[in-house]
Amino acid sequence: MSEIKGRLFTMSGIKRDHGRFKDIVRGRIRKNLKNFISQGEMIARQGKDGKVSIPMPQIRLPKFIFGDNKKGGVAQGEGNEGDPVKGMQEQPGQGEAGQGEGQHELEVEVSLEELAEMLGEELELPKIEPKGAKEVTTKNYKYSGINKFGPQSLRHYKRTYKEALKRQISSGVYNPEKPVIIPIKSDFRFRGWAESPRPQTNAVIIYIMDVSGSMGDVQKDIVRNEAFWIDTWLRSQYKDIERRYIIHDATAKEVDQDTFYRTRESGGTLISSAYKLLVDMVTKDYAASEWNIYPFHFSDGDNWSTEDTKVCLDMLREQVLPVVNQFSYGQVESRYGSGQFFKDLIEAFNQNEKLVASRIPDREGIYDSIKQFLGAGR
Repeated sequence: MSEIKGRLFTMSGIKRDHGRFKDIVRGRIRKNLKNFISQGEMIARQGKDGKVSIPMPQIRLPKFIFGDNKKGGVAQGEGNEGDPVKGMQEQPGQGEAGQGEGQHELEVEVSLEELAEMLGEELELPKIEPKGAKEVTTKNYKYSGINKFGPQSLRHYKRTYKEALKRQISSGVYNPEKPVIIPIKSDFRFRGWAESPRPQTNAVIIYIMDVSGSMGDVQKDIVRNEAFWIDTWLRSQYKDIERRYIIHDATAKEVDQDTFYRTRESGGTLISSAYKLLVDMVTKDYAASEWNIYPFHFSDGDNWSTEDTKVCLDMLREQVLPVVNQFSYGQVESRYGSGQFFKDLIEAFNQNEKLVASRIPDREGIYDSIKQFLGAGR
């Protein structure tokens, strides 16, 4: 019993139990990660603090209930075998009877960094080795010294104890038979921090989406869900990352994130217009020697003509693939789309590792598509 008390009522015991609980939660999330990815609930549950609130079945942990032993127990008090325990007689319930179990859910907050780690483990994603010579320098704070002054939250207890012990020994007040160490203000020591520069590699994600009439709300929602997880992973690989958005039908233009997901047009599709804007953007703002560049193009596979498709393939071959880390094409299935562009890409770049094409038939296909896009580790 003393061992149990020691475990329950010490900080190490609490931390150990809290760690076990986090491991259980983490296991539940990983087990249901594919469902979370396909449903897209995490996007709506993302808070301003960078954490995501995840619903999951309630986790019940065993606990002790302390009570007054004088109230009776096994083989104590009046009554015969089989009689109901006093105070536990059946009471009439309210409402109609049902067959299913009640829903008990709790909300668990998980950081995007933890989500990225779980995503990488579940999909077995390799770590990315950034390219590029240019680096952004940011400030990094490291606790590297001891000060005599500071906030209580940074008090160094071991050093404070040692200072108090040295003072009492040197002044002759230390009694080894009854060692009582009481620090005074001059004994307090605090952790000190120093500012140091930390290099961070540049990276940019450029999202391109077909917004012609054949791309409906369902297709755009699929793109939004997949982009959330792509963002989550790439942010875990780069400390500083930019995002740009291009929409196109017969013409292309750059927009902000909100417009990217909400715009709906109704025209033909000229994919080369988007690729021309992509080339202009990269040439102007993102030198290949200084930036890690990740374009992601989502479409239903329709294009205006075979001539325009030829223009697209030439641009990819000569101007895009030589400068990017990887070009990813995701074809979202639509009842109105022919899907021909996917076939053209595979035929033209089957041997080029920098181009990855993926079919996304529905929400369930997001999981496999992400693995295809990020599995190369470029």
